[in-house]
Amino acid sequence: MDYSAANPGVWNFIIQLGMIAGAVLISELLTSKVKLFRGLRMPIGVMAGFIILILKSVGVVNVNTDLMEILVYHSIALGFIAMSLRTTKEGQEEKGSLTGPKSGAIIVSTYLVQGIVGLIISLGLAYTIKPDFFKAAGLLLPMGFGQGPGQASNVGNTYEQLGFVNGQSFGLAVAAAGYICACVVGVIMINVLAKKGKIISKRVFTSDDPKISVGDFQDNNEIPVSDSVDKLSVQVALILGVYFLTYLTMWGLTSGISAISEGLAKTVNSLIWGFNFIIASVIALLIKLLLKKANQKKIFRRQQQNNYLLSRISGFFFDIMIVAGIASIEIEKLSGLWLPFILLAVAGGVATWLYLAFICKKVYKNYFYEGLISMYGMLTGTISSGVLLLRELDPEFKTPASNNLVLGSSYGIVFGAPMLILVGLAAQSTIMCFATLGIIIVYFALLLLFILKAKRKNKSHKDDE
Repeated sequence: MDYSAANPGVWNFIIQLGMIAGAVLISELLTSKVKLFRGLRMPIGVMAGFIILILKSVGVVNVNTDLMEILVYHSIALGFIAMSLRTTKEGQEEKGSLTGPKSGAIIVSTYLVQGIVGLIISLGLAYTIKPDFFKAAGLLLPMGFGQGPGQASNVGNTYEQLGFVNGQSFGLAVAAAGYICACVVGVIMINVLAKKGKIISKRVFTSDDPKISVGDFQDNNEIPVSDSVDKLSVQVALILGVYFLTYLTMWGLTSGISAISEGLAKTVNSLIWGFNFIIASVIALLIKLLLKKANQKKIFRRQQQNNYLLSRISGFFFDIMIVAGIASIEIEKLSGLWLPFILLAVAGGVATWLYLAFICKKVYKNYFYEGLISMYGMLTGTISSGVLLLRELDPEFKTPASNNLVLGSSYGIVFGAPMLILVGLAAQSTIMCFATLGIIIVYFALLLLFILKAKRKNKSHKDDE
């Protein structure tokens, strides 16, 4: 085998990772040394991603978009597996509350808000100045903003086959806009809130950072730092093992559906593979439960997970995902669709913030801003961008906000199932598009009632909320 530079298959992956590493190091240097960048409080991953995007746009670097999208796809799942495997400590879990189900309802109700806004815009354009515009295109707003480039690409491709010219490109463009909205608007709002004194950014750029103690690194009854196998190796093995189980689960589901109905498989299978991070999180939570039971029954002498290392690993994957996600944006794919794109991007960003500002205040009383910022980052970009913004306020994930993203996404599978069906039905005809809009409005009202009713039931549990 040729291991030289003449064989791009050997070195291309390393070159692209080196590009990401270089951008991260440059961003870290700029943030630590230049007052302007330090004052912006822009996350390192966001800055690194935009550095690569700018260099790509002017032709300085050659970005392998396909590889970047693969990194985004896998990094989301691996990062959330690491987060889900962490053992729960006091203060991270809200006992006696319905915060998990309510977080899931918040996530899906935000999808519905975005769907309502998107359909109103696409239907409005189709019946006014753009009569040839695909009427169901507005549903790419919750797919792109709420679920990220994977779902936006899948649904956009489905719409393209049903008559939406460049539907897949439009979906990816909406996802890119949502991601930029999450990073740029999210960072701006953090700065605005910090200047108003409503929040304090916990990211400190000095040499006087608190030292890591043994207690921070290792809990009681854990495996040693270095035994016959390194503690880090055990964490990586757990994460990769869970991801392998995730692959087997998705492969089994899609194979079974294909055997039952090819028509159903065309609609559902791509969605299952797109939900890899949610399925991975659920499996990781199950594995964590099994490990806990095994420890209680003395099957394992010591606890396998280490929260400190799992947090660092999740941070690593989220940083990779952020940089690769921004670097893979292709602005030129907006050709001919600028007006609907701009309307969807602006209206989606504003509507999402206003709704979350209202509902998060009702649910996350003791950590409102952490809940708001993390949910906004997730529901305009991806789950990892929500975590990225949360790290600016809660870098050690001491509030329940990070757990709410994981638990909420898991519950969101149940709450969001009708949404996935409606996305397919809306594109079938004009009548179905209007019917879908009506159903979405009714479903939104039901979810909102559930969130508010659950809050009223827990009024006596102030400490829980």
